[in-house]
Amino acid sequence: MAGHSKFKNIMHRKGAQDKKRAKLFSRLIREISVAAKLAGNDPESNPRLRTAINNALSANMSKDNIDRAIKKNTSDSNDEQIQEILYEGFGPNGVAIIIECLTDNKNRSASEIRSTFSKHNGNLGVSGCVKHNFEKVGVISYSKDIDNFDSFFDYCASIDADDVLEGENSFDVYTNIDLFNEIILKLEEKYKLANFTTMEWKPINTIDVENEDGARGLMKLLEKLEDLDDVQNVSANFNISDSLMEKVLGE
Repeated sequence: MAGHSKFKNIMHRKGAQDKKRAKLFSRLIREISVAAKLAGNDPESNPRLRTAINNALSANMSKDNIDRAIKKNTSDSNDEQIQEILYEGFGPNGVAIIIECLTDNKNRSASEIRSTFSKHNGNLGVSGCVKHNFEKVGVISYSKDIDNFDSFFDYCASIDADDVLEGENSFDVYTNIDLFNEIILKLEEKYKLANFTTMEWKPINTIDVENEDGARGLMKLLEKLEDLDDVQNVSANFNISDSLMEKVLGE
């Protein structure tokens, strides 16, 4: 397990658009529905569903809405086929981008993503063109008031977490995906329900973006990709300094 790591902006996460309650709820409901359809509606035996439910509860979604989302794709009368699709491409400065989608129309999704790349100085690539720059990891996020960093870090190390990154307002625990659900349970036993849990693509190699125009163009592309209805998550292997990021996002 690595040492005390300060937060690095190596992955673009949903920030601004997650504040848009309706869009966030729509994505959470879609994830709950697909998780239930793929592996059953019992969260105890379906880790993906359990994670999706926990995220919905953390976002203050009502239990009734969660129950409806579970039933939506386990109902025999539901003929809608939602597919999981992974798209890969390149943004400005050669930054590698992975887009995770849940869609009932892959042709629509591909067209919208391709168009968004083209409008913002990027290119949609072929399958496998950038995935080697990332590894799939589990991420469990807690607010910093849960404990002091040293104590939290030591406990995470004792339960075989890979790393803990300290953000401005959060402690983000990184895990091997095979231990993801087990570590979630151990953290809940000692602390409480996490603010957010997910599996995401963590960059292995990063690209430094140092000029303002390049940073602004990249952030605009990522924002537009994340705004697409079918997109669940966007990951990218860039590194932008805090000062430049503040300048770009502050506009």
